Amino acid sequence: MPLDVYFRNGDEMPDLELLALEKCKGRVLDIGAGAGSHALLLQQRSIEVTAMDISGRAVAIMQERGVKQAVEHDIFNYIGEKFDTLLLLMNGIGLCGNIQQLRVFLQHTKKLLKPGGQLLFDSSDIAYLFEGDLPADSYYGELWYQYAYKGQKTEWFQWLYIDADTLIQVAAEEGWAIEIPGEDDMDGYLAKLMRLD
Repeated sequence: MPLDVYFRNGDEMPDLELLALEKCKGRVLDIGAGAGSHALLLQQRSIEVTAMDISGRAVAIMQERGVKQAVEHDIFNYIGEKFDTLLLLMNGIGLCGNIQQLRVFLQHTKKLLKPGGQLLFDSSDIAYLFEGDLPADSYYGELWYQYAYKGQKTEWFQWLYIDADTLIQVAAEEGWAIEIPGEDDMDGYLAKLMRLD
């Protein structure tokens, strides 16, 4: 992925991301905030946002760019303030890696939402990448990645792309109501989840 994607302004963002930002309400936790582009747009709209990333370098970049509240933390271990909106963009839900870990994430994030709160994220159905039948031994949206930049490589990590039908089923099983407020023409969609319990 080109580096400048992480430093986009609002004019360069896809419609689904802009729709998600419009739907943010109350106090927002931007999870996996990267370089802070979404948090900066929310700040410009006078929305109180905390930008969280597991990378200390990313947090430093966000602070340099003007994000007022940027914290280094792993969302799976975070226990603290409660928010009205939890936001994960650029397929941020992918950080779950697989469907089982998505279930863990959905249970954990219930503790981080205020009553009436919402979880907003985008994802894509990547079935179009496969010729013929989908893999039978695992969910086709559970992929392994490795980033490389200027001769340096990360460790391999798992990343999740989840189709809307599978997400609807998993969300219901984990006690969430779900809406799909937007879709694009590349099998992407925006999901809005609300706690049922």
